[in-house]
Amino acid sequence: MREVSMIGIDLTQNGFQVHGAPAGGLVEFRKTVTRRKARAFPAEEPGCLVAMEACACAHYRGREVRNLKHDALTLLP
Repeated sequence: MREVSMIGIDLTQNGFQVHGAPAGGLVEFRKTVTRRKARAFPAEEPGCLVAMEACACAHYRGREVRNLKHDALTLLP
């Protein structure tokens, strides 16, 4: 199983671009997640920092991520 310390999420209209990186900073994975699977994806990953851009739905997604025992961070674009 891959061990990541940070997941970055780009919130787009129809899906999410997701990438994960370990503490060393190299990209461990890159993938596109549909809105339908957006809630299930963080639940499958171990607790880590999840960073996403600040937009209208970022606070909602941040609360969902925190409920799954992750740390959420929103960044200004």
